[in-house]
Amino acid sequence: MTPWLHIIGVGEGELPALPPADIILGPARLLDRLPAENQETLSQAPLPLAEWGGGGGQVYRPRLEPWRSPKFAAMLDQLLAHRGTPTLLLATGDPNWFGIGASLARHLDPSEYDIRSAPSAFQFAAARLRWPLQHVTTLSLHARPPELIHPHVTPGNRILALTTDATTAPHVARLLAERGYGRSVLTVLEHLGGPGERIASAQAAGFALPIGDFYVLAIDCAADPGAPLFAPVPGLPDDAFISDGQLTKREIRAITLGKLMPCPSALLWDVGAGCGSVAIEWMRAARDAAAIAFEREGERLQMIAVNADRLGVPGLRIENGDAPDSLVGMPAPDAIFLGGGVASETLFHACWTALRPGGRLVANAVTLDGEQALLARQARLGGDLVRLDVAALDRLGDHDAFYPRRTVTQWSVRKP
Repeated sequence: MTPWLHIIGVGEGELPALPPADIILGPARLLDRLPAENQETLSQAPLPLAEWGGGGGQVYRPRLEPWRSPKFAAMLDQLLAHRGTPTLLLATGDPNWFGIGASLARHLDPSEYDIRSAPSAFQFAAARLRWPLQHVTTLSLHARPPELIHPHVTPGNRILALTTDATTAPHVARLLAERGYGRSVLTVLEHLGGPGERIASAQAAGFALPIGDFYVLAIDCAADPGAPLFAPVPGLPDDAFISDGQLTKREIRAITLGKLMPCPSALLWDVGAGCGSVAIEWMRAARDAAAIAFEREGERLQMIAVNADRLGVPGLRIENGDAPDSLVGMPAPDAIFLGGGVASETLFHACWTALRPGGRLVANAVTLDGEQALLARQARLGGDLVRLDVAALDRLGDHDAFYPRRTVTQWSVRKP
């Protein structure tokens, strides 16, 4: 099958030779760079009159259509209205690197389109900064919350980020300063590879560079003395979370996440989420991992939202209501953490039924009735049952002593 759609990556320099097409879609700023003699208005039909892209023979003069909306759903509808018609889609840089090519892969058959990439903005930026690209974190903050940088902010890490507009860089600088990373150096790389290229740097603390709307943001992370370290592995300090005490403690949480096994793009249900610590750490631990936090207490819902933003997973879905009723109609999970209502057979049955085949379920019990329920389920369904005891150093009068924390009985099982 001959592709009807060609996705063409475009840089800031000269346009590449373009194949013939009836329709050209893309951002207005890219369409405006096409030769005026080859442009037709939206109201005119394509005419087989002009050569396009420097080739010989009779080819079509295309009709240009700028995107009518920046929202992907609207862009997809606009594109699919031309399905089967020879169409070019102009995109910036490498369309498969946080670009529209990667998004369209979920909606088109591979035989329908091909992709021709230009050097990405990340490649240009790494070259200008002399940063080895294989050792750099790349992410997109374009039309996404800047708080997504948080899981990647660690001493010595380097980040290259696509941006939304001129507000992204100062927002990121403020987040870094609040995290105790005010000494981090932010570099704004505008219009890379074109005649308007401009590069400027400043520290996050007091950041005030004049910038435009089209740039890559480079971040060279440097922690201030005494800044808290939030590593991108499970087991964040308990004080990283705002809570009312309903918190899976650090050591137990790290073991719990190890049993849940976060995987890229996998979905977790955190049932009885408390302050959301397990769901948040799940999302931080694997690329594009998603989670739904189920919680019925109103104040805790706000805590979950605040914790999710502060720790870099603003996409955490929060559902209010009493389980199991609140679970109805939710996407099937790849893993479930049962941290509340462990003794309820009704709740367990709803979770076990919803869990995908091959999915993992981990339940932590601290009460005798919860422990008895886990013993019975392990006898029926198998899995691993362990008792976790943790003691922490404290003062006993004039002496140091280890104080035991509440014992946790943990059941972990994989659904056949």
